[in-house]
Amino acid sequence: MKKAKIHFKPSGNWMNDPNGFLYYQGKYHLFYQHFPYAPVWGTMHWGHAVSEDLVNWEHQDVALFPTKYEDQNGCFSGSAVEHDGRMYLYYTGVHYNAVDRDNIHLCPGQQFEACQMMISSDDGFHFDNFKDKTVIIPCMGEGENGDRTHTRDPKVWRGENAWYMLIGSKDSDGNGQLLIYKSENLTDWEFANYVPGRNGFGQMWECPDYFETEGGKVLVISPMQLMRDGKKDADQTICMLVDFEEDTCEMRLPGSYEFIDQGLDLYAAQSTEDAQGRRVMLAWLRMPEAVDGAWSGMCCIPRVVEVKDGHVYFRVHPDIERQFTRRIASPAEADEAGYRVSLDLEDGESIGIGGYWIFRRGCHICTDRTGVFAGHDDYRMQFMTPELKDGCHLDIYVDRNLVEVYVNRGEYVVSNAVYGLGDEIKVDAKAVPQIDTLA
Repeated sequence: MKKAKIHFKPSGNWMNDPNGFLYYQGKYHLFYQHFPYAPVWGTMHWGHAVSEDLVNWEHQDVALFPTKYEDQNGCFSGSAVEHDGRMYLYYTGVHYNAVDRDNIHLCPGQQFEACQMMISSDDGFHFDNFKDKTVIIPCMGEGENGDRTHTRDPKVWRGENAWYMLIGSKDSDGNGQLLIYKSENLTDWEFANYVPGRNGFGQMWECPDYFETEGGKVLVISPMQLMRDGKKDADQTICMLVDFEEDTCEMRLPGSYEFIDQGLDLYAAQSTEDAQGRRVMLAWLRMPEAVDGAWSGMCCIPRVVEVKDGHVYFRVHPDIERQFTRRIASPAEADEAGYRVSLDLEDGESIGIGGYWIFRRGCHICTDRTGVFAGHDDYRMQFMTPELKDGCHLDIYVDRNLVEVYVNRGEYVVSNAVYGLGDEIKVDAKAVPQIDTLA
């Protein structure tokens, strides 16, 4: 089996949303949206990889593929849980009511319907796609809370006394909303409540995730058309602290949100608990072109999510940090999995990483990828963090197609897709950067 290290990539062709991220029977299982035939979006399958350490990923056979009327045009995003030793996968099945005559993987005019489905396994590796799939929530009918076409991406978790499910949807005005379901047995689900949409929070809330940490209860959603300024990356992933009452299934949202990443390239985040009980998150890096014509899409570094003083931090997972222990003099000496540059920046200082520039402007970190993102002017090129609380320490993780800038150990992160990154580091700063790669 081919392996991926640090930044998860598909073995080939297309990937997008991470799905079914779960620590199960001593291994991390990562499923993901996958089109196995070309490096372009198409009929969705679930790719599958496993890791013992969140560092080394081993690719497995495709886990889910279309076999039923309800999912004949794709097994779309969802989540996974463990119960009594079994793994349960929940996903959205899509059926096209019309197809593009020139490309059967496309549906003209969004003439499709979606339902929520389940499949289980006793080992997390073998799934009987022909016999074991079950529709647990049928397509929405007239007058129901959800949209028949745009209701998808079930996120399941265990509460105090029951199982709960969040599903992304939109209301009759086009605003995003969430549907909440409840179950005693993981199979029979009852509608319990909904989270209403609101102006300014985008359309169709994709890929919801909910979890509790020591510092608060966190909701992550990916609203479509959140940013309406003509750029292609209008869909974004945001997070916020919420109130959720299990008895009533009422979820109350604040009036504001944070981006999970200030680089605005990450989407469809999903989290799970790691082996030590920490909340760890992955997200899909959107890429406008395939790499070497062979593959498209990858995941960010696994990040520990913490809440401190009302702010959500995204820190590099310690299992990843521990890998970067070999000091090198230049990027040319780095392991193929990349390298890390660490330094502190004062106001007005900057560092260039192979043509990708990072600046400090007052209490903000700014980045510019113009020099390593040629031909993609319909995407954003410059980025800026909100105001920093104190100081400006940077840990910059560099892959040939992804730069992740962790500011003050996760106070903010700026991650960007890049192409044609060079090996030269240019520094206009008092501090001497430290460069480390894998041992």
